[in-house]
Amino acid sequence: MLIQFDFATTEKHFEQILELQRQNLIGTLSEEQQAREGFVFAEHTLSVLKKMATHLPQVVAFHEGKVVGYNLAMLSAMRDTLPSLIPMFDEFEKSQYKGRPLREYKFIVGGQVCVSREFRGQGLLKKLYHATRDSLPQDYQLCVTEIAVNNTVSLNAHKKMGFETIRSYFDGKTQWDIVAWELS
Repeated sequence: MLIQFDFATTEKHFEQILELQRQNLIGTLSEEQQAREGFVFAEHTLSVLKKMATHLPQVVAFHEGKVVGYNLAMLSAMRDTLPSLIPMFDEFEKSQYKGRPLREYKFIVGGQVCVSREFRGQGLLKKLYHATRDSLPQDYQLCVTEIAVNNTVSLNAHKKMGFETIRSYFDGKTQWDIVAWELS
């Protein structure tokens, strides 16, 4: 299967990202599906995706013109854009990487990564992250995000890629791991 990587730039791209996101949201999958396939947590809107794309490239994987995977990226300056992510940003303020406060690094926030069910197991997550990294200015040092501890599929995929857990916290409902990946 031929997969092409590019940036989301059109309304159609963003709508396809949102559709793939809806198919994989924690609230739309059974617990069995979540355990077997993983899930995404944050629910974006068209306007939020467009805003994110004005700051950083939003990498998508296409097959026959259709979005089959995406890697969203955001700046920490966008902390108030999605209220559901504010606790994550608060925890970033308390986090350290290699003995230094996270805020001393120039980092992007992994805004969400997702691969369509029928395209999993082909290394797309890694390719999406690498395409994002390769599109950034070279002064960015880290990609940081959080993953629900019960999302073992995602945690294992990120660890396999080289992400390290730098902090864990409980938000009253869910246990989260904050993970970081060196971009150099």
